[in-house]
Amino acid sequence: MKAPKLLPWYARKAGVSLERAEALWRKAVRNATDRIGWVGNSDFWGAAMDEFRRLLAAEQATLCSPHGEPILRSQIRAWQLPLLALEDMIHVVAHNWRQNLGLPNPRDTRKAA
Repeated sequence: MKAPKLLPWYARKAGVSLERAEALWRKAVRNATDRIGWVGNSDFWGAAMDEFRRLLAAEQATLCSPHGEPILRSQIRAWQLPLLALEDMIHVVAHNWRQNLGLPNPRDTRKAA
């Protein structure tokens, strides 16, 4: 029985090796065959996919890999906040400086008369 084309994507998303995902797919097909009995109809493939997702979720729960990506993204954003605030302050100071000296605003698209 051929595996679905999205099997590598499911394996990568769950953090499981491709070989292990293929083994889980074969087990899901066997379980769906036992449950449905008729191979090849849409009920069978739906049951096989549901069983595969369930087995993949159970396999993912046994893995001991921490999911630190959300934490790292929030830390990067926290490190960028002072730099963004400094950039905004520089723009305000430059605008006020130009305004007090009577210099034209470089962002002004109107032509001076």
